[in-house]
Amino acid sequence: MKTKYFSYKAGNLAKGCQLCVQGRKTVLFITGLCAARCFFCPISDQKRNKDVIYANEKPIKKVAELIEEAKLCSSKGVGITGGDPLVRLNRTISYIKALKKKFGKKFHIHLYTPFNLVTKDKLGKLYKAGLDEIRFHADLYSNKLWPRIELAAKFNWDVGVEIPVIPGREKITKELIDFLAGKVKFLNLNELEISDTNANKLLQHGFKPKNRISYGVKGSQELALKLLKYAQNKIKNVHYCTTTLKDKVQLANRIKHRAKNVAQAFDRITSEGILVRGAIYLPELKPSFGYRKKVERANKEVMLRKLAKLRTNIIKQHNIPANMVIVDKQRLRLLTSEKLVKKIRGQITAIVKEYPTYDIFEIEIDFLEKYKNI
Repeated sequence: MKTKYFSYKAGNLAKGCQLCVQGRKTVLFITGLCAARCFFCPISDQKRNKDVIYANEKPIKKVAELIEEAKLCSSKGVGITGGDPLVRLNRTISYIKALKKKFGKKFHIHLYTPFNLVTKDKLGKLYKAGLDEIRFHADLYSNKLWPRIELAAKFNWDVGVEIPVIPGREKITKELIDFLAGKVKFLNLNELEISDTNANKLLQHGFKPKNRISYGVKGSQELALKLLKYAQNKIKNVHYCTTTLKDKVQLANRIKHRAKNVAQAFDRITSEGILVRGAIYLPELKPSFGYRKKVERANKEVMLRKLAKLRTNIIKQHNIPANMVIVDKQRLRLLTSEKLVKKIRGQITAIVKEYPTYDIFEIEIDFLEKYKNI
């Protein structure tokens, strides 16, 4: 049946997916290292084959930063991905233990891994650490490692398989479904996705976008629906997850939760969770081409002193509460209300619309009339 999440299912969604569509899962990217080398891997260049850690969009180096991000997103669980988390097994285990200690046993944690590094000992350590659900990425070009999934059955957790739906791989995917019958609690079929990093490889393999506005590959959905019907009497719970679900449901709901927790007193939150606010920029850091690099290269200490002085002057001049103008240390600007920014003269001002994520992705910057041509 079709779900309200722009997806299709037979049976029920896995527990991790249920929380995911609610926007209640923080994504823990534990490492970009992986032995699988899948040509369709969509992860970005800043993560691929690099030993870096991210909590959602935020680069982190310690558990405390992950816990903070999970709180800001009102998360009820974490999904651990990569790369392959088994490449950094000790790190993965320490993060699982820390999350369970902080949020309790009901805080749901699932993990994705290919079969390459799977052993009974490693799975046992993950289970003992508190992992609730494990999802295996099965190779659709070789069945050699598939039997390793049987090692996971020795532990009392939810076991599933999650694979992309690759046009032209119908026969081996059906073989995988037959193999998994009675061995897994769920199967997730993902629409094959085009990203900036895998586009060339996908084109080399003959894959194209299904239309001009979608990240989905042509033919992936048609095959997914066919496989869904094939699998429904063999595996109890099967879910076809579309690229639309990831953007319009999963990410959108997480953004709404985070917006409520990070919004300042002066922010206006739209129904989509976008923050609308006033911004005041220093002349040398006015948004333009290469703005982020300018901020990165700027002398932060000097810029923060200038912003602090400007903030003090604005508060005095307009006789407003201190919490109505703040220094944005990340973007090196002042933030305030739409209403106040329209009153300020002699500064570069704008009304901005941006996501409440750590990377503060700007959707729109509307410079006020006097400065539109500066």
